[in-house]
Amino acid sequence: MLRTGRVLRPVGDRGRLAFSLLSVLPVRARRMDRDTAGGAMQLAPLVGAAVGLTAGIVLLISLVVGIPSLVAGALGVGTLALATRGLHLDGLADTADGLGSYGDPERALAVMKAPDIGPFGVITMLLVGVVQVGCLAVVADTHAVLPVLLLPAVGAATGRLAVTWACRAGVPSARPSGLGALVAGTLSPVAVGLTTLVVVLAAAIATGTGGPTVWRGPLAVAAGLAVGWALVRHCTRRFGGITGDVLGAACEVATTAALVVLVIQPWSLTLTVTR
Repeated sequence: MLRTGRVLRPVGDRGRLAFSLLSVLPVRARRMDRDTAGGAMQLAPLVGAAVGLTAGIVLLISLVVGIPSLVAGALGVGTLALATRGLHLDGLADTADGLGSYGDPERALAVMKAPDIGPFGVITMLLVGVVQVGCLAVVADTHAVLPVLLLPAVGAATGRLAVTWACRAGVPSARPSGLGALVAGTLSPVAVGLTTLVVVLAAAIATGTGGPTVWRGPLAVAAGLAVGWALVRHCTRRFGGITGDVLGAACEVATTAALVVLVIQPWSLTLTVTR
């Protein structure tokens, strides 16, 4: 009995910390060490699925009461932002400003830490927001319960899986303190691989039962991870490692890429050159 308690306690601590760091839920984390933080990042896709499902519920309610699809999509994206206190979007904007700045890594990190948002951040945040709204509007246009509920969850879970990948062994922290320093390099390849497998299988089930095809979910996860991995790799070279802002940026771009793949329509050969 005592042995079971020792196993379950860390899992509970990691779950509480995951929801505390990655959502607006008022969950108190009892531990804040690297081991617990790494476990929380491994559970990040679970938080994403919960946040995405919440956005799906808002999307469904909007359709039931007669709100147009485009407005419903905006409400869904607003729900994603509110459920995370807007931290991921803020990280996206700060990372864009850092990447767009000139100078050495220290200068870029200082730009990211500044409280204001520059033009690169504003443009990037607007572009990502518009694409996400458009994608959820397409999902809403299906007027089918399962896609409306499940596809946002697949996209949001994929975004958080990109965070899990950013915390794998070998990825350094750009700063000696902060969230990046707490979680950088905390997850082994085995832990990342197992989490990825679970998310891929869940995405396949979601798109097989309530989406385009069973393969669309895994493709969306792969696309999100590819974009998120490319961003993290570039940020690691530019800044010397990851920060909390980079994690938020990876989450947002991976979520966006996954949503785009989820709503791609089959190619049509009926297009004409002229009217």
